[in-house]
Amino acid sequence: METTPSGVALLTRAGCHSCTHASAVLHEVCAEFGVEVTVIDVDEAAAESPDLRAEYGDRVPVVLLDGVEHSYWEVDVPRLRADLSRAGHPKNV
Repeated sequence: METTPSGVALLTRAGCHSCTHASAVLHEVCAEFGVEVTVIDVDEAAAESPDLRAEYGDRVPVVLLDGVEHSYWEVDVPRLRADLSRAGHPKNV
């Protein structure tokens, strides 16, 4: 499979209402820790990274943390906050 970005990434697809909601939640949580979110449309990325769509396309939205699946269909907010904190990202006050 193609290498996914380190940090937090959200795999989405156009027209996905759940993806829109997950993006809003993910951006809000990551902003608390000063972490940027990379959004990847699995259909657009398929030309260069077909494995992304093959692996995750039926489960979008998918949150990846350092290239590893963290949650899918919705953002696991408590777990994400704990994992970002554990990874050394200080929470912005």
